[in-house]
Amino acid sequence: MKPVRTRFAPSPTGYLHVGGVRTALFSWLFAKHHHGEFILRIEDTDQVRSTTESVAAILDGMAWLGLEADEGPYYQSERMDRYRQVAEELLDKGLAYRCNCSHERLDAMREQQMSLGEKPRYDGHCRHIQVSADESHVIRLATPQQGEVRFNDLVYGEIVIANQELDDLVLVRADGVPTYNFAVVIDDWDMQISHVIRGDDHINNTPRQIHIYQALNAPLPIFAHLPMILGEDGKRLSKRHGAVSVMSFKEEGYLPQALLNYLVRLGWSHGDQEIFSLDEMVKDFNLEHVSRSASAFDYDKLRWLNQHYLKHLPLEETVTEWMWQMRAHGFDASNGPSWPELGALQVSRFRTMLDLVEQSHYFYEDIHVPEEKLLAFRSEELNQALQTLIASLEPLPDWQAPAIMACIKQVATEQQLKIPAIGQPMRLLLTGTLSSPSIDATAALLGKQRVIERLKRYFQ
Repeated sequence: MKPVRTRFAPSPTGYLHVGGVRTALFSWLFAKHHHGEFILRIEDTDQVRSTTESVAAILDGMAWLGLEADEGPYYQSERMDRYRQVAEELLDKGLAYRCNCSHERLDAMREQQMSLGEKPRYDGHCRHIQVSADESHVIRLATPQQGEVRFNDLVYGEIVIANQELDDLVLVRADGVPTYNFAVVIDDWDMQISHVIRGDDHINNTPRQIHIYQALNAPLPIFAHLPMILGEDGKRLSKRHGAVSVMSFKEEGYLPQALLNYLVRLGWSHGDQEIFSLDEMVKDFNLEHVSRSASAFDYDKLRWLNQHYLKHLPLEETVTEWMWQMRAHGFDASNGPSWPELGALQVSRFRTMLDLVEQSHYFYEDIHVPEEKLLAFRSEELNQALQTLIASLEPLPDWQAPAIMACIKQVATEQQLKIPAIGQPMRLLLTGTLSSPSIDATAALLGKQRVIERLKRYFQ
């Protein structure tokens, strides 16, 4: 068996879509499972729509997820001479031909075919005409007119297409730029790709590409097409459903481990197992258990998975995401507790790192509590209780949660109050909210100076 070599070949014409990432993940896992190699190729022949920003988004997204390529990135824009060389070889062998049909002729031909209820297809007008290389032309493949194309897809099984259903596709446009179908075949051939794993929107391209392989006398790779990802409404996943750009998931506080785990289960199964480490994915992944049915993207399940990873990953494995969110929010991480201290208190309370950082802001920046929020608590009893509490906290030598709680309980007993009667206004003064971790743990992590200063503001 020849070495397994897979590839991910996105076009840099927009953000890196989560559907593309699933394709990249499946290709990466298949290669790693078989001790093969994974290649990254940037298909940037569309010079009008391709942007350096999109290339950066692809590379950043792959790096964030840890899907490191063994080779690449290769760029199609740097391989134009190779495409022209192969096109000339096909012309010399009579396996391709120049076509100078005008847009007007092609449009009229399609309109007539459609009016007759026929499938629009090129009629081979220039196939036996010697079109000069000096005039404007495209290069078309001389597609076999008899027989059929047959291939075994590792997901969909055997697929058969009659050659008469296919026309003479354009290999090179009039501006000299190769078409997708032509460039991708040459790339996969030159890069010795053994398995082409991609979305099922490319199934219709596969017979055309097989004809190109055959014209080149090149070995065919094995194909596996993955069903598309749908939104919860059953329509193709898009921005209207929520985040679909990989870096949007990062911005929204998802961990790369959670997103990879979610995507691997989106159309693939291994028994009833839901939680997979990356090593387990590599060990267990295969294409035999990829479903032929489209998968619906369930954001609630992703959030559930993300919470699982937040709670169970060692804190040193999530510190990078915490620091990224802290910088994104303009918080100074040195102006408060460290990640191990904060994480130990907060990770079990939130589903995303974004929520955790936003709801932990009071540890790193000053807060302002509007008077209208305090009005519900203001009373002579609370005045006395807080004054007593401040007096007992200020000299406290052991600034730990148990000692802080002991002070709160003592004041509550002396003032004949229930603990929440002190704890809730204290929480509001310390955090600006009525929802936080236990008040003693919150106060311990805030530090004595901040706690005393914020409690005293009640009297200002």
